[in-house]
Amino acid sequence: MALGPFYVAEKLKEAAPIRGTAILMRHGETPWNREGRVMGRQPVELDAIGREQVENSVALARMLKPDLILSSPLTRARQSAEIIAAGLGGVEVIDEPMLEEVRYGKWEGMTYHQLIQDESFLAYRKAPIESVTPGGETIGQVQARGVDAVLRALRANNGRRLLFVSHGDIIRTVVCHFMKLELRHYHRLRVDNASFFGIEVVGDFAEIKFSNLLPDPSRAFLPPFKK
Repeated sequence: MALGPFYVAEKLKEAAPIRGTAILMRHGETPWNREGRVMGRQPVELDAIGREQVENSVALARMLKPDLILSSPLTRARQSAEIIAAGLGGVEVIDEPMLEEVRYGKWEGMTYHQLIQDESFLAYRKAPIESVTPGGETIGQVQARGVDAVLRALRANNGRRLLFVSHGDIIRTVVCHFMKLELRHYHRLRVDNASFFGIEVVGDFAEIKFSNLLPDPSRAFLPPFKK
């Protein structure tokens, strides 16, 4: 047997002020996802495809057995959380504003083809860690608020299994934190709509249980949007 599990077993037994499991879920698909259009804080709703994706993920959620759901209050995330909650028999859903999507400002509503002609976006793309979005956030600030939301909830619900319904870049940055992966690599994490990530947290230690879990894994090989 490999020695890695021995280390994990010891860490998971340690006494710690924070202990629990964070399950991160991205909202279901919207028409803007397929168009490659920046949603940001816009109140974009799930369409029939997005609802079906989330409904198909209910079976996974039942196996994961979350005790509580915390959701970004943005429409597409809250709709996804409510579909999951109903499928679980009425698990409580709480709004958590710190799980909202990145503040993209004037980029919101723009398509990929429009963005790559925008000078402010081209400058941001060259240095995404150091740069500020038109909405006033750096990706480091995004990570900080996402991690804070997860840790606060775990601290307040010691030992419980919590489902956080959020957005792609929030999830990427939070997973980077717990993996101790440099934030500049956050783009490397695939986060499909209605997918799950599992992280067991004990103090300052975390074990990644699963990543981009989907009822239909073949979806992970599709391009993120139609160019």
